[in-house]
Formats: sequence, C-alpha cells, structure tokens
Amino acid sequence: MALLGTQLVITLVMVSIIQKLGPHYSLARWILCSTGLVRYLYPTDEELRTLAGVPKDKSKGKKGGRNVENGKIADTFHIPRNLDIELETAKVTALDVVHLKFYSEYQWLLDFAVYSSVVYILTEVYHALVPPKDEVNLSMLWCVLVVGFAVKLLLSLTYQYFKSQESVGERSTVIVAVFAYLLVAMLVLIVDENTLELGLNMAYTSFNQSAAAFLEAQGLDSSGPASKLVLKFFLALWSALLGALFTFPGLRMAKMHWDTLRYYSENRLQRFLLNASFASPFLLVLLWVKPVSRDYLTGRIFHGMAAPLMTEHTFETMRLILIVVAVLLRLALMPTYLQAYLNMAHHRIEEQKKEAGRITNTELQKKIAAVFYYLCVVALQYVAPLILCLYLTFMYKSLGNYSWAGLFLNPTAEECSASAAHFVPLPSLSGEESIRESAHQFTLALDSLKQVFTADVFRGLFGFATWWCCFAWFSTSSLGMVYQSYFSHS
Repeated sequence: MALLGTQLVITLVMVSIIQKLGPHYSLARWILCSTGLVRYLYPTDEELRTLAGVPKDKSKGKKGGRNVENGKIADTFHIPRNLDIELETAKVTALDVVHLKFYSEYQWLLDFAVYSSVVYILTEVYHALVPPKDEVNLSMLWCVLVVGFAVKLLLSLTYQYFKSQESVGERSTVIVAVFAYLLVAMLVLIVDENTLELGLNMAYTSFNQSAAAFLEAQGLDSSGPASKLVLKFFLALWSALLGALFTFPGLRMAKMHWDTLRYYSENRLQRFLLNASFASPFLLVLLWVKPVSRDYLTGRIFHGMAAPLMTEHTFETMRLILIVVAVLLRLALMPTYLQAYLNMAHHRIEEQKKEAGRITNTELQKKIAAVFYYLCVVALQYVAPLILCLYLTFMYKSLGNYSWAGLFLNPTAEECSASAAHFVPLPSLSGEESIRESAHQFTLALDSLKQVFTADVFRGLFGFATWWCCFAWFSTSSLGMVYQSYFSHS
C-alpha cells in the first residue's frame, strides 16, 4: 500500500464503479440509442406482394418457391427491381442493438476507455498536486489494457475477412495493405531526424548507453542491444500490421464522410466541422515534420516580434492537446457518421430502382436488413482507431515526462550521467534470506529497469507509435475519399 498509495485507491474505486454502474450507464449504448439514430425497416412479404401485384399462392406451386431459413419455410417470389418502395423508419433502441454482431465488444471497449480516461485524469491531477516519488503509475496499466483491447478487436474484425469464403477481395486488400505500409514504414524510418523528428535515434542511443552501464554494473559482458537496423525492421513490421488494421476502418470512414457532406451541403458550420475532423489527422502528422512545425513555430522570429511564437515546452504541449481535441471532435461527430451509414439502406433501394430485371423478396430484405445488422461493426471500426490514438498519446505524455501545462522534465547531461552511474550490483539471494531482503532486491531491480528504460526511450517509441497511428488514420481515409471521388464521377 505504501508503494502505490492514492493510485491504488483510485484503481479500486474505479473497479467498483465499473462493477456497480457499468450495467446501468453506458456511453456506447447512449451513442447508439439516445442520439436520434434512425434505421430503415425492410418491407414485409405482404407489402411486397401488394406493390408487385403477386398473388399470395402464386409461388407455392412452383418448384423452388419455398426456402428454408432458420428452420422455417419462407415463400420466395420475384419482384421488379424498379418497384417503387418507400421504406419505413424507426428509432434505434436498446432492444434493437443488444443482439447485433460485435455489440458487446463495442460496448466494452468504449465504456472501458471512458473509465480508463477517468483514472488517467485523476492520476494526472494527483501527480500535479503531489509530485510522484518512485511511484508506479497505475494509469499506464489502464492505458495498456485499452490499447490491447483496441488492437485485439481490430484483429478480430480483420480476421473475419480471412474466415469467410466470400471475402476474396477484402483479403486481397488487406494483404496488399500490409506490403504497402511495410514499404512506407521502411521509407519513413530512414528519413533524417532533422526532417521527421520521431526521436528513435535518441531512444536507441539512450537505451544502448543505459543498458551497457547496467550490464557492466552487474559484472556481465555484452556487446550491447540489437543493431539499429534490426530494431527498425521490427518497427516496420509492426507498422505494416497496424496500417493493415486501419485499412477498412479508413475506407469506411471515407464512405461515411462522403455521404455526410451530401446531407449537410447547406449547413456551412456542420460542413466545416466535418471537414476539420476529417483533415485533423493530416495536421497532426505535420506536427512531427520539423521544418514545417517545430522550426517554424519555435525557431523563426517574425517581423515585429522579439521571440518565436512558441517555446519548445509550449510546442510539445500544443501537440499533445491537438491530438486530444481531434479525437474528441471526431467522437462528437460519431452519431452523424453513423446515421450516414444507416442511410445506406435508403440509397440501396434508390439505386436499385434504376436497374432492370427482377429480384427475390428475400434478397431485397437481406440487402436492407444487413445495413443495420452491421451497425456495431461500423461503430467499432470508427471508434477503435480513435481510442488507439488517444491512449498512445496518454502514454507518450506520461512515460515521456511531458506536461499538459507546457513544462516537461528534461534532465540535463549531468543528471543523465549521474543516473547512469548509480547502478547497484544485485547480490545473489540464498534460501535463508528474509522477505525484507527479497523486497529490497525487487526494489533495486525496479530502479535499475527505470534507469535502463529512460524517458528518451519512451519518447522515441511512443512518439513513433502515436505519429504512425495518425498517419495510418489519415492515409487510409484519404485513399477511401479518392476511391469515392473516382467512382462517383465515372
């Protein structure tokens, strides 16, 4: 208890809140059921028979006129594709969404992310009032869990394309995306740090020096960690995987954005918010391009000014805050985008009216019902990249020793060398030593790990992870917009 203190209390209280209030209050359920989302109902067989003029007993005498679905015999009949059908609408309720595919996963991810954000905020406030002294930041454990859940669910969604026999095109798209992002990641990782300040070179140097000092203090010989080329290759593989996971969420986002702009063509404010939300990942990517962002804002002195626009500390804080604002803005627009997706049922019917030929009643009903059936899948594709970017930013800020107030801890060279020189050799333990000596041994090992994994190491790793998420977030949606624009004009 003395090691964790207030943070352990915050964690235990939040676990209790999740257990008691989780089943009754849910942000995920509120977004789907309390923001005015409207779904389209497919016409019944009787309505289709009336509109098409098909007698009720006409299909029974024909071979193959009956279809067995879910143990029930359903009559199938053909109707014209250009049949004038007006779909009825209904508000989305909790009883409607509870049985949808991936609803429980979507609800758990978003609600757990909300609880984790509360833990993170309370921990940040506590650290602002009481500076931490050799305490374990438990909010980072919550952030790791959220990131793990988001990646796991994105993997589950992508795995669906490989499991189905009908998703040949989707599988090919994912495979092509893996190799394309692998190539892009390799190109990014060889860019000079003076152009793209990812901080990986500083992270590698810091880890190399601290690890060598640690091994030397323990009396071990080592040639150092793996080469920089090997580390960057594994980072490229991770980047390729993440880019592939972002592919279909980005394409889906582009489709919804394209449709939403058509609905709000007369509302300038709404169009501005939509376009600002869509372009925000690109602006975030530019914040890591040193000649465009840091050098321009912190190094250049404009005419009539005695100092640059920002200090280094202010620029770092601004970069963190803009990521949070971009995520919150897109989350606030989530009901608008989801309604654009639900309107696909209406557009499918309108497009079908322009086609010639006939279609069965069951095919028509499935075409309309499938839109609402995959609502939670679309919601998960929308929110998972947001959560991933947000919580990687939280970890980048805390583990990199930045500050929301514009001040971050940047130890001097003397402090770094002093910390590297304070490695304590770990004595060997015998079976007769007491529990107190074992606890002291664990404390020494933990301190040594802190000195090996310095703030520079975390700045490089999580800085690159945050930037790459923003890049994949924007690039996939931009490709989707190009795709929509091309086929809309063709």
